[in-house]
Parts: sequence; C-alpha cells; structure tokens
Amino acid sequence: MSDGIITDDEKAFLDRLARKLDISEGDYKEILKDYQSHPVNPPSSYDRRLERLYDLARMVYADHELGERQVAMLERLCVGLGFSTANVNYVVDKALKLVHAGVDEENFIDETKNMNR
Repeated sequence: MSDGIITDDEKAFLDRLARKLDISEGDYKEILKDYQSHPVNPPSSYDRRLERLYDLARMVYADHELGERQVAMLERLCVGLGFSTANVNYVVDKALKLVHAGVDEENFIDETKNMNR
C-alpha cells in the first residue's frame, strides 16, 4: 500500500479487517478509493496497541499460511501502531508465536509486555 498499489494479499487482509471492524461496504469502497485521506489513528495507550496487535496478528495468521509477505505486512502495521522500528521484528515474531499457540487476548498482552524477562 505504501507504494500506491494494493496487492491481492493486502486486499484480502483489508477485506477481513473491514468485516471485523463492521465497516459498511460504501465506506469501505470510499476508503479504498482514496485511502491516503483516511489516516490511521493508533491507540494512545500501550494496552490498546497490544489489543490491536492481537487482532491484527490473528487476522494475518487466519489462513495459517504465514509467508514473508504476511510478516512484512504485520511489521508495517506495527510501525503504524506506534511500535519502535528497532523492535518491530521482535514484537511481530512474538505476536505470531503467541497467536500460533492459541493464547487468548489477556495472555497475549501479558506475554508481550513481559517478553524481555
């Protein structure tokens, strides 16, 4: 998306995200038409960012087919959420491992907060 082109993988992800967020079809089409005019407003609290990361990681992993493109997409989304570019690969790796393990949101947040212990 950052290159102005929405790939098939990105489109599939956006479709799932729109359904999860209950975005109407009309609004979704408007957003896709001019997505740069709809800024991403990351949550201000760390817990809310982790909640959003949990949702995004589950959506990226939803098909249980995790490739380089899906990981790269989640890394870009994490930067957009306000995670440090220096740590984003560690955060994404941890998030995907936790989602793969099937942890619930509460444990996901706790494990992510304490991943350096």
